[in-house]
Amino acid sequence: MSKSTHPEQQYLNLLQDILDNGSDKPLFFTPEVLAEYKKKGEKPPFIRSVFGRMMRFDLTKGFPLLTTKKVFMRGITHELLWFLKGDSNIKYLVDNEVHIWDEWAYKRFRKALNSKLEIRNSQMAKEEKNIASQDEFIEHLKALPADSDFVRNWGDLITIYGRMWRRWPASDGREIDQLGWVIQGLKDKPYRKSYVVSAWNPDFIYAMASKGNANEVPPFCHTTYQFAVVDGKLNLGLYQRSADSFLGVPFNIASYSMLLLMVSQVTGIPAGEFVHFFGDVHIYSNHFASVKEQLARKPRVFPTLKLNPKIKDIDKFTFEDITLEGYNPHPPIKAEIANIGGY
Repeated sequence: MSKSTHPEQQYLNLLQDILDNGSDKPLFFTPEVLAEYKKKGEKPPFIRSVFGRMMRFDLTKGFPLLTTKKVFMRGITHELLWFLKGDSNIKYLVDNEVHIWDEWAYKRFRKALNSKLEIRNSQMAKEEKNIASQDEFIEHLKALPADSDFVRNWGDLITIYGRMWRRWPASDGREIDQLGWVIQGLKDKPYRKSYVVSAWNPDFIYAMASKGNANEVPPFCHTTYQFAVVDGKLNLGLYQRSADSFLGVPFNIASYSMLLLMVSQVTGIPAGEFVHFFGDVHIYSNHFASVKEQLARKPRVFPTLKLNPKIKDIDKFTFEDITLEGYNPHPPIKAEIANIGGY
């Protein structure tokens, strides 16, 4: 990328690359979801994907929140703060009107409702057994205190990024704070090459999962990230094994760039680049028209993200400590999320 090229052009080029050079592949829907498409008289979407791509963003030149469509920054911020808490319960997100993970908790709840044995064991109240939709489930979750049995049982996704980052379950019963270890290491020995945080835990994934660990949440898409200090600047590299380029990737770019700025502040090492590595990066077929609409737009100046300079502890950041300035994007472009339906 030349110095005169807007850094967002990397993302637009990636979308065009997928459209032009991608391979069309089927998606693996559950029978229930396939039946829904059949009932509506619709064909389920497929993906068009390429493998092995990379983008890099210099954070000294602005915060890489895409401008060719408006991105849901409030949701990105609350989600990252939720990850940093090591929380696996969606109650915090629901209370803040962020509904990114609603579907996965509701699926787990519905699966329990369909199991007479589990209903008996869970001792659900009558009104909870009568919850008939995801909206009703979320409203019930929001109305209850965080320490209620219903919230603790059914708001918990069990396995999620924050839990693996901050509370990785060790074989001896400990919970390992990977990110905390990395931050302390960067303070003590900044030039080590081992500052890696992994979310990919086979004990919770597919047929590899131990009894009781498998659930409805899909295996981690952004699997591993690494901090590295080069020429006195702190850089962050993310490997993402699967990437929904239209809906998901704009979130991922902003979220990990924000994480880099936070870690930079608490370690005292100036931020350098966020480098985004992709495995399978794809566009859903029902997003093609939306992608083409976005490709017709010209990038605008990136905004600036400001953090409360008083915060020196990664656990102390709140929503109010994070301010976005100068964001002037094109209007949002909506696209339907493909409901695969299962784990």
